[in-house]
Amino acid sequence: MSRGKALRISVRFKDDVAIMSLSGKFLAGSDGPFLRQKVKDLTDAGTKKLILDFGGVPYIDSTGLGFLVGSLKTVEEARARLVLSSLNEHVKRILEGLRLSQFFLIAEDEAKALTQLNQEAKPAARPPKPAPPKAKKRPPRKAPQDVED
Repeated sequence: MSRGKALRISVRFKDDVAIMSLSGKFLAGSDGPFLRQKVKDLTDAGTKKLILDFGGVPYIDSTGLGFLVGSLKTVEEARARLVLSSLNEHVKRILEGLRLSQFFLIAEDEAKALTQLNQEAKPAARPPKPAPPKAKKRPPRKAPQDVED
């Protein structure tokens, strides 16, 4: 699937993970809203695990950053997981410089992103619920004694 002149987008599935591969320069234009809608369509369809593969993206501008933040919000609202994979040094530096990298799961490549998503998806073992506290037995109340003056 392609949109605009600069950025190409393709979506494929590996088991229950949607992998959105991006290639080309991510510049201002219609790509951001289109991509944001594509992510929303995937989560609305029930996708709970999504990888954005930036392996073919040599450059990203503020539109691309807005897309990432908007996509993260969309994914979190759907209680889904998002991993960015295959970021080049330019894109990593921008994310780190703006302190956005702290909000995203980032993997070196697609295989590591898949591993990360599958590990994250496993429910953590919950400790057993504690037993309700036992009622303490109160000593019987003593009847008030009559006091004579």
